[in-house]
Amino acid sequence: MPTRLTINGTSHDVDLPEDVPLLWVLRDEIGLTGTKFGCGVAACGACTVHIDGQAVRSCQVALADVWGDVTTIEGLGTPEALGALQSAWVEHQVAQCGYCQSGQIMQAASLLAENPSPSDSEVDDAMQGNLCRCGTYPRIRAAIHTAAAKMEG
Repeated sequence: MPTRLTINGTSHDVDLPEDVPLLWVLRDEIGLTGTKFGCGVAACGACTVHIDGQAVRSCQVALADVWGDVTTIEGLGTPEALGALQSAWVEHQVAQCGYCQSGQIMQAASLLAENPSPSDSEVDDAMQGNLCRCGTYPRIRAAIHTAAAKMEG
């Protein structure tokens, strides 16, 4: 019996084994490749998505354990109207190689949903599970503060 998932506002019937990680459902079954495979053990954050607004590592959530609506980087904004975080990322030229950035943005979106005006230390604490091999952490922090200001104003 297929599992019904709501991903970025669209229902999908998925006929896969219950233990398949959500990451592979998103990438291989649904075709949403913005969510990246990084480590497979929830240590890098590249696969971060939201389930009911909560940031989770999709490599560690089995299909049977998805408890609500899923939002991926593709559902966070559109090319026509970039969200506050995505436009702040561009403004601060955060991405170098870009591989980790979808996970970084998804984690940052979860942070700002919970804390619309975080301090530097709160940003650092919230983002510490997301690794960036290029070391763009200062630009990530600046972009989060810029996005927070845009969202408040």
